[in-house]
Amino acid sequence: MRISVIGSVILALTLAFAGPCFAKSRIKDVVEFEGVRENMLTGYGIVVGLNGTGDNLRNAPMTRQSLEAMFERLGVNVRETNLNTKNVAVVMVTAKLPPFAAAGSPVDVTVSAAGDAKSLQGGTLLVTSLLGADGQVYAVAQGSVQTGSISAGGASGSSVSKGVPTSGRIAGGAIIERETGFQLASMPQMRLTLRNPDFTTAQRIATAINTRFPGTANAENPTIIALRPPAGQNLVGFMGAVENLEITPDSPAKVIIDETAGVIVMGEQVRISTVAIAQGNLTISVQETPQVSQPAPFGRGETAVVPQSQVNVDEERGRQLITLRSGASLSSLVSGLNALGVTPRDMISILQAIKAAGALQADIEVM
Repeated sequence: MRISVIGSVILALTLAFAGPCFAKSRIKDVVEFEGVRENMLTGYGIVVGLNGTGDNLRNAPMTRQSLEAMFERLGVNVRETNLNTKNVAVVMVTAKLPPFAAAGSPVDVTVSAAGDAKSLQGGTLLVTSLLGADGQVYAVAQGSVQTGSISAGGASGSSVSKGVPTSGRIAGGAIIERETGFQLASMPQMRLTLRNPDFTTAQRIATAINTRFPGTANAENPTIIALRPPAGQNLVGFMGAVENLEITPDSPAKVIIDETAGVIVMGEQVRISTVAIAQGNLTISVQETPQVSQPAPFGRGETAVVPQSQVNVDEERGRQLITLRSGASLSSLVSGLNALGVTPRDMISILQAIKAAGALQADIEVM
């Protein structure tokens, strides 16, 4: 039996930088534009043409009711008949309405089984209205469902499947019927929303915009930057010029730890106060060697098994105490920990110990 204090290595993701990083990002990559967003659409429909893998009408009353209602709209009365088909399934249809999408434009839709259907492979979605949050119809979907899954079964009941056969997509399966009516050109101002709120980043964005277009930007808080186009300039053209300006985003010092996977991610702003670190491995080995005790010939004793145990303690030597000076950067911390030869599991414990000692100038977030 072997007991090791140090666990096995799983994975370590450490972002190490040799020095200060001055990488710039475009404004469009760090902000969202007010009103320029997707809208979620949802619909309820019927998929037909399934090869016996649809809903069981006896277990799914909504499928029977939907099927009867559909036939009635087509002039066929099936309410008094004994429907027992398994080639039909009720589904939920979802899509995203892109910003400024024009009527007649196609969008992709996702189809997911809502009943007890086994597979939607080979099915066809019938005309389905897609509604927005306001209850209005914004698109209409129809088409062949592509699941991208594979399934097979044997006569004995064994089966194998790859992918999810109860969910599929229809590329360009919906046609936009109604526009959102968002008029960007007529807006007097535009607000930018930072994806990662930060006072420094917000002020840098406002400064960069005012340098190019004086008096047009104002950082209202760490999240919102309000913009007004210069006199005589269209808001659309103004935003096209603003979104390509480059700034250097700032971020707080943070260490992200995933103890389950053994993952560590550290930002470049992480700093270490003066601290000394030592780490070593301790391995305890317990070896059992049973011995047989045999009595003398014609003796009155009995044969017995006598246990013998050998315990060894092996403590790894040769590791030195690593000292990090005050203000050490991330690269110094990583180099010091790598010099100790620590595993990601050990590094997590060391970082938590440094934080507990008050020497880690960063927030630790454990996932």
